[in-house]
Amino acid sequence: MRLFFKLFLSLSILFYSCKNTVALTEKPTEKPTAQGYQGQAPSPIVPTVDKPVQRQWKGIWSFDDESVFFSNDFDGARLNGVASDGNGHYTIWITAENTPINVSPWYAFKVWSKEPREVTIKLSYQDSRSRYYPKLSRDGINFKPIDSTKYQPINPGEGDFGIKAAPEFAELKIQLDQNPTWISAQELYTSSRVKTWIDSLSLKPYVQSYEIGQSHEKRLLYLMEIGESSANKKAVMVITRQHPPEVTGFLAMKSFVETLTGESEQAQQFRKSHMVFVVPLMNPDGVDNGHWRHNMGGIDLNRDWQNFNQPETQSVRDFLKRKSSEGYEFVFGVDFHSTWDDIYYPLDTTVTGQKGKIVFDWIKRISDRLPQKKTNIKPSDQLNPTMVSRTYFFVEHGMPAIVFELGDNTPRDFLKQKGQVAAEELMQLLEGK
Repeated sequence: MRLFFKLFLSLSILFYSCKNTVALTEKPTEKPTAQGYQGQAPSPIVPTVDKPVQRQWKGIWSFDDESVFFSNDFDGARLNGVASDGNGHYTIWITAENTPINVSPWYAFKVWSKEPREVTIKLSYQDSRSRYYPKLSRDGINFKPIDSTKYQPINPGEGDFGIKAAPEFAELKIQLDQNPTWISAQELYTSSRVKTWIDSLSLKPYVQSYEIGQSHEKRLLYLMEIGESSANKKAVMVITRQHPPEVTGFLAMKSFVETLTGESEQAQQFRKSHMVFVVPLMNPDGVDNGHWRHNMGGIDLNRDWQNFNQPETQSVRDFLKRKSSEGYEFVFGVDFHSTWDDIYYPLDTTVTGQKGKIVFDWIKRISDRLPQKKTNIKPSDQLNPTMVSRTYFFVEHGMPAIVFELGDNTPRDFLKQKGQVAAEELMQLLEGK
């Protein structure tokens, strides 16, 4: 029966095909003003009614007379099949939850051996390429990139940017023993780990956390409320992880929020005049199920801010409506994401007018303080359909807003620094208004 299942799984993988939408390549620009930019291309309009999702089988694969093991039996895992090619060489298969889909081929699995040995693992994808540079961990929490001498790209791509530039496959040399080694596309920040972070900040008297809704699989959507006075009626809205693999955006958001909740004189003053509302994990189902892009409704959440067919976007919409009815004025909105490089997606001042200029002032201030990283800006002049969070925030609640993208491979210390600088400059801008 076990052999039959493995054969069935392998055949299923072979016949499972994906048609992917290629991620936009970005053309850098320097000046943080709307005039003269090549704007962001309109996002394709897609239906957001539930679509079927293919769940991955969860368990342990064993090879070589049960001496080498692979597992995807943990939150955040993505491993759809394993084959032994002999002589310590293994091929793993990574497929998406459904299609069409953005090419963000997330993977995460554990591997171990009864006896110490070195193995070679080939990463293989359905209709995608090897986008994410592997990260290794011995505890599932602390990750670091694999040593470059142990990483071999196969069939390199064309150009130097985007999915076409990525190798078709990658081979990893891993030293195994009885203790599992985690191999993952990015660091693992599952719903339980994010909740631990929320709880740690909620120990501060001016931070509260509470649920504002549930996902398809009934995971709770938590919101953090940061401020020192309930009389504060100016508010900032922050969200992240609409797309599960976008961990670098989460890490920048984490530093951003930790700065706002810090003990600096600036942060203390800001919390007396502004409330900050944060949803640090918009897509807990997608994260815990190891999805490339979608929630368990099979939908890209950042295309559902017009029709609101998904419970996750509905929850934030209803929260914003409730707070607006209570008299809150939302003065800024940030949606943290990840892509191929650090990129800002504001709304062009040709459509927002003077109200949206604060976003470009913010970008310039961040860029002036971090000149070592080139500023890439792609404004959009489209307000209809709202569809994406940033546009909905502005159209429905009048808040200047931005999609704040961090690169997949942006150094982690720089992510932390950028989140801190972004928070400090936003506080100064909003306090000066």
